Amino acid sequence: MQKILIIGAGSAIAEATARRFAQQGASLYLLGRSPERLEAMASDLKIRGAASVGVHLYEANDFASHQPVIDQAIAAMGGIDLALIAHGTLGDQKACEQSFELTLKELNTNAISVISMLTHLANVFERSRQGTIAVIGSVAGDRGRQSNYVYGTAKGALSVFLSGLRNRLYKSGVQVLTIKPGFVDTPMTASFAKGPLWSSPEKVALGIEKAVTHRRDVAYLPSWWALIMLIIRLIPEPIFKRMSL
Repeated sequence: MQKILIIGAGSAIAEATARRFAQQGASLYLLGRSPERLEAMASDLKIRGAASVGVHLYEANDFASHQPVIDQAIAAMGGIDLALIAHGTLGDQKACEQSFELTLKELNTNAISVISMLTHLANVFERSRQGTIAVIGSVAGDRGRQSNYVYGTAKGALSVFLSGLRNRLYKSGVQVLTIKPGFVDTPMTASFAKGPLWSSPEKVALGIEKAVTHRRDVAYLPSWWALIMLIIRLIPEPIFKRMSL
């Protein structure tokens, strides 16, 4: 029976992933902001087969609370095999361009708060010499684009941090998984026009489950985003800067 901590459990991708693990009889501990949503999820996951489901409120940008909350979750489960960090916001790029305060808020939520959590989790997993740390990033972190470069900056920073963490924890037998979804139809993207490149939280959740099982380092989801982003990264800067992306 796996013992799984999900941070930012209220996200659509996190919920879909939790359901897959519940069906396997995992013991789950959910951290989120909405007590009503957490309790509803806990009831649903128990019905789906979870061995146990614990819940706790947390605030992503209250950095001082991260270690106590993580320690409490691990103590409640009696250990930990997998930690999935899924929280984040998709800020208003245009508003951020006019306000450093808004930019800093987005960077804190999407990068610094995750790095804080990772710092504590890495030490726990390093001592246990087993398990998986998985973080939901984004293809947006592969190259800066005018339409979302503040968000992309945060996700790019996470990719670099996770790469270093993977290098550090490899000798301890700990998997560090960077998850890079493309466009996903969630409440956070409800206002966006949808097209053929869009995926569902359920498909991304299946990809996350497979990436954990096969001990992948980086997972583009769906997998064809790896080719799309390779092409985008290879565009020469003198050309790329003239493009409207």
